[in-house]
Amino acid sequence: MEIVLKTTLNAPAKNIYKAWLSSEGHTKMTGGEATVSNKVGDDFTAWDGYIQGKNLVLEENKRIVQSWRTSQFLENETDSQIEVHLKEGEGATELTLIHSNVPESGEHYRKGWDEHYFQPMKKYFL
Repeated sequence: MEIVLKTTLNAPAKNIYKAWLSSEGHTKMTGGEATVSNKVGDDFTAWDGYIQGKNLVLEENKRIVQSWRTSQFLENETDSQIEVHLKEGEGATELTLIHSNVPESGEHYRKGWDEHYFQPMKKYFL
């Protein structure tokens, strides 16, 4: 299953990219404790360890690709993948999130992205 979501944030792409890939920034913009790195191959955790994964591809201020799983994934389920695309426009940035290889039982992640990422990020990047 694949989930595609878009939102617009009142911030330059570089600010969103930097926050997503720093422990302090990620924690502040979502409200959940995160340990994140801005290096390809490094592991990360978010939302107090509920989410974990690895940085796969990083294109500065444009694209972030990470393996992604939660503590709800079954042991035999492979990691899903997220791609975060940042497209800067007039005073704002469009963020497109593509979450692929989501387990069939993972439709609830669509709501989770909005409630636990997009809504807090909109407040953070006012």
